[in-house]
Amino acid sequence: MLKRSPQQDINKMAPNRDTQSTLSPFLPFPLRPHLPIPPPQQISPFRQSPPTRTTTVVAATTEMASPAAKSLLSLLVALLLVSSSLASSDVPFIVAHKKATLSRQKSGAELVTVSIDIYNQGSSTAYDVSLIDDRWPKDLFDVVKGNTSQSWERLDAGGILSHTFELEGKVKGMFYGSPALVTFRIPTKSALQEAYSTPILPLDVLAERPTENKLELRLFAKYGALISVISIVVLFVYLISTPSKSGAAKGSKKRR
Repeated sequence: MLKRSPQQDINKMAPNRDTQSTLSPFLPFPLRPHLPIPPPQQISPFRQSPPTRTTTVVAATTEMASPAAKSLLSLLVALLLVSSSLASSDVPFIVAHKKATLSRQKSGAELVTVSIDIYNQGSSTAYDVSLIDDRWPKDLFDVVKGNTSQSWERLDAGGILSHTFELEGKVKGMFYGSPALVTFRIPTKSALQEAYSTPILPLDVLAERPTENKLELRLFAKYGALISVISIVVLFVYLISTPSKSGAAKGSKKRR
């Protein structure tokens, strides 16, 4: 059996000349080839949401806003069309104003005076104009003057018609009236046209109101002390000023 010498073992372990160039003088193994290092990415200081989420939010907002925008746009278009048609068409435009006032009589009865004014704000004449205001319950009111309905032959453009009647309230309490009905005809349409008046304010029928005597007593009780003090002060000033005037007159006579 042949024995190897120590020099042969060292030569066997030594690397070849080709690999000596890749050996590090300090490391017993060759270095790996260097890989290219990618450039650092620029990071924004502000946090940005992913593009997919932004797209989803915008789409949802657009879907929610589109019905409201469409309805608003359609409403504006309809109003423009109606206003333009009314401005261009030659038709009457009826406006009715209804008013009711309460007045207490000496007998204690409560009278309700109802007045209705009908205006034609259009550009043509309205024919066969009728007014109906019969929604006054008979168990609450009695008609004492006039009628709750009236008819006229025509109402010219820019004209006005008025009607008045009186009722007597029989039951105490609040009453909420309803608008009056106005019907009329126009030559271009065979159907009967309708218009409603403005509503009235609630009526407090047969409410307790202080009479004139009670009102005067209340005023005297509230301001009586003040009035008495003022009268006493005025009287005192008058008494002080009167002797001084008389003394000055006597002194002037003696000097003469």
